[in-house]
Amino acid sequence: MRQLVPTLLLLFFTTLLSAQTDSRIYDIIEAVSADRIEKDVTTLANFGTRHTLSDTLSTTRGIGAARRWIKSEFEKTSATCDGCLDVFYQKDLVKQGANQRIVKDVWVVNVVAIQKGTKYPNRFIIMSGDIDSRVSDPTDFTSDSPGANDNASGMAGTLEAARVLSKYQFENSIIYVGLSGEEQGLFGGKGLAAYAKEKGWDIIGIINNDMIGNITGVDGVVSNRDFRIFSEPVPPTETEDQRRARRFFGGEVDGISRQLARYVHKTTKTYMPEMNPTLIYRLDRFGRGGHHRPFNDAGYAGIRIMESHENYTQQHQDIRTENGIAYGDVLEHVNFEYAKKLTAVNAINLASIAWAPPTPVEVKIGGIVEPSAKFQWTKVDGAVGYKIYWRDTTSPTWDHSRKVGDVTEYTLEGIVIDNFFFGVAAVGKDGHESMVVFPNGIFRD
Repeated sequence: MRQLVPTLLLLFFTTLLSAQTDSRIYDIIEAVSADRIEKDVTTLANFGTRHTLSDTLSTTRGIGAARRWIKSEFEKTSATCDGCLDVFYQKDLVKQGANQRIVKDVWVVNVVAIQKGTKYPNRFIIMSGDIDSRVSDPTDFTSDSPGANDNASGMAGTLEAARVLSKYQFENSIIYVGLSGEEQGLFGGKGLAAYAKEKGWDIIGIINNDMIGNITGVDGVVSNRDFRIFSEPVPPTETEDQRRARRFFGGEVDGISRQLARYVHKTTKTYMPEMNPTLIYRLDRFGRGGHHRPFNDAGYAGIRIMESHENYTQQHQDIRTENGIAYGDVLEHVNFEYAKKLTAVNAINLASIAWAPPTPVEVKIGGIVEPSAKFQWTKVDGAVGYKIYWRDTTSPTWDHSRKVGDVTEYTLEGIVIDNFFFGVAAVGKDGHESMVVFPNGIFRD
């Protein structure tokens, strides 16, 4: 009996662990290669400039050569998985004068690779990096602009995630995309978001990667574990009825983009606890923008993942040495092991979301003037159970949860509804969860 007890305890904890994690996620982390990322960043930087308005005919220089190479890399990956990626250009003509940075007509061309889901082919989780680069003058499209960190690092990470995840099949579709025109006014993101609307795509969300390769901040801080997740609080497309409901239910910081940010935070802390993700409660850096914003503007969930410690001498700068400071976004400033880590962060979240069932469409909450919180939600196809989350109203993360099985109603006894925020996620057969849905209706039993 004494020998049996430790064995039973070990079996219990092993079963508990396996129910909470998926060993394939650790395999994905291990498969990401810093060497391949370094090779790709080097290739992109060696195109000289990738300015949106730069040469499109040369085979060795300019954005045309860069996007053709990116497309060829996606096609090579597809060839290794029996054509599992649908690779194509998506483009829009932007006319001269669209803003001060568009000094001539230009085709803004995105490179898209779609890995179709087996069950929900029209539901998409997107990873993006930017193709284009720039120097100090945003209209200078001829000077050398290697853009090694901004944003060859994010583009290389997207190529690498496609290589790794193409080895697996997912129920939901994954899009890997190189977006153009970011430095000229987020035109690539605007074009793809409009294309998604036109095609009727069901966008789960976009994870935009913009600068994932620098570990040495201009303030002297050095860290290869910290990174930031930017997200807006609520969609700009919410209706007046939704605004009034938000005032009644709470949820000022619980929009769909914020839930995506929390999802990435939780998945990272579960599978890569050595990393230090920081939730930044704002759309983007102060006064600046990234390619998740056009998707937010269209009503989609979108976040930005990037380094925590920026060095502004290496962003949007002419290559020069001035007062002993070397300016310019060149290869020597990119830490490829760090870019590997943030690529892995993306890959495991893409996989977890793509393996998860859809979110409940409707989540109702009740329990007014009662010592309990009551919930009712719509049943989700493919879910084997559900999970209720709650947190203090001042907490940035979902800190408490309870698995409740394959039901569509549940009461949390002893939990006073006034003191917490709540949400519900659907759970799939392998334990992967949908994003949390904040209550959007009243449950009256």
